[in-house]
Amino acid sequence: MAVKAAIHFSDVPYLDQVHDTSIYTTRLPNELDVSNVRKGLPKFTVVGHRGHGMNMLQSTDKRMKTFKENSILSFNKAANHPLDFIEFDVQVTKDDTPIIFHDNFIISEENGNVVEKRVTDLTLDEFFSYGPQRATDEVGKSLMRKSNGKIVRWDVEIDDHSCTLAEAFQKVNPSLGFNIELKFDDYVVYEQEYLVHVLQVILKVVYENAQERPVLFSSFQPDVALLMKKLQHKYPVYFLTNGGNETYEDVRMNSLEEAKKLAMSGGLDGVVSEVKGIFRNPSVVRDIKESNLSLLTYGKLNNIPEAVHVQYLMGVEGVIVDLVEEITNAVADLKTGLEEGVQGKEKTDKIELSFLLNLVSQVIQQ
Repeated sequence: MAVKAAIHFSDVPYLDQVHDTSIYTTRLPNELDVSNVRKGLPKFTVVGHRGHGMNMLQSTDKRMKTFKENSILSFNKAANHPLDFIEFDVQVTKDDTPIIFHDNFIISEENGNVVEKRVTDLTLDEFFSYGPQRATDEVGKSLMRKSNGKIVRWDVEIDDHSCTLAEAFQKVNPSLGFNIELKFDDYVVYEQEYLVHVLQVILKVVYENAQERPVLFSSFQPDVALLMKKLQHKYPVYFLTNGGNETYEDVRMNSLEEAKKLAMSGGLDGVVSEVKGIFRNPSVVRDIKESNLSLLTYGKLNNIPEAVHVQYLMGVEGVIVDLVEEITNAVADLKTGLEEGVQGKEKTDKIELSFLLNLVSQVIQQ
């Protein structure tokens, strides 16, 4: 695999301190024999996070704030690379329009004061009034965001206006599949009637516009994932989990083991885990796959080619990434190397998996 500089370690914040690297090497063999890798390699999916990548507004890496995340511009820029899917967040406005926006609250400065409003309390017109406008002669309300505990201006190199889910279906390159995250506030308890209504509103747009485009749904909300699977059987549904990196009152959200149990009991199609969760507990990859579930990952470590390489060897089926160009190139190099028999340091018949795992553990310490 060609090693490419993907992201500065200093821009991978809040990673747990893992000083004992032996936890990574004791659960997996020191070497992974790939001398008999079959020519028809299994598909390894690369997904563009919020399109061409999320915006990290205080990052020193300009690539993290080149294109406005979750915009038509970002989605189509992502399509210039060999991606399988893009991932984006869908919420439903007060007047029942599915829109694409990640944060639970939209922040602006009005009369010198910072004002936060819950996105789902806005009408579509109110939501569109923030940020760049469609008409070139109009100026929208300022758009700000919380970043590392601070509220900063949402400034990117190439901006774009917000969009609806229907517009994404109509304007985004049809070669891209859509990983639609069903976005809800993790700290709000929702009534089932409300959840069903919101999901039906989203499904209506999907059914009317998807045509042949691949679609899958995902959600951090356990009941949302279960309900979406009950409401339809056409599209796969995945349960998103932090993999034990955070603790919630709902125990179903607190570990990969709980995520697997939920997915199996609810007939879901797979699990999407924060990548540190599987590095802390590599054996769970085998457990999930033996349960006939798919496994994808997300997280800042997925912007580091070596971390993606490890997951490829572990059997993870796909990664959600921000640095789309760098990681798609790295994955292409990895696949080419294995197919051509270029393995290990030069052309040996083994890849030192322990070396890669230790490298990842060192990155986590940064």
